[in-house]
Amino acid sequence: MSTSSHIVCPQCNAINRIATLRLEDQPKCGKCHTRLFTATPMELTAANFQKHISRNDIPVLVDFWAPWCGPCKMMGPAFEQAAKQLEPAIRLAKLNTESEQAIGAQYGIRSIPTIALFKNGQELARQAGAMGTADIVRWVKSQL
Repeated sequence: MSTSSHIVCPQCNAINRIATLRLEDQPKCGKCHTRLFTATPMELTAANFQKHISRNDIPVLVDFWAPWCGPCKMMGPAFEQAAKQLEPAIRLAKLNTESEQAIGAQYGIRSIPTIALFKNGQELARQAGAMGTADIVRWVKSQL
């Protein structure tokens, strides 16, 4: 394992180099000085999606969802809780497929909610359907 990791700031999208051993120490962004990990999923958009899935050295778990989707709304709190358990080893993020339809189409998202795990810009695995916190955490850990 390398001695440092590149972490993209969820606030300003700056790429930060953090000593891997210090990821647990609530590191802050060198540019905007906000915490790099907040134990909550970040919002992805067309403007920052590619940077976050390809430039983070940690895996990124993306929840593809839409505001009109009942199962998506049910899974929202579980995904929030999963962020508290999985960060800083894994970044959790949400992508609204209603407002970012091109990304949903690019990744062939056919049902929501769908979670997809990315590492170094590559999709490692995906799972469709609403899941509870324990199931999300277990699924992610089984994929790495």
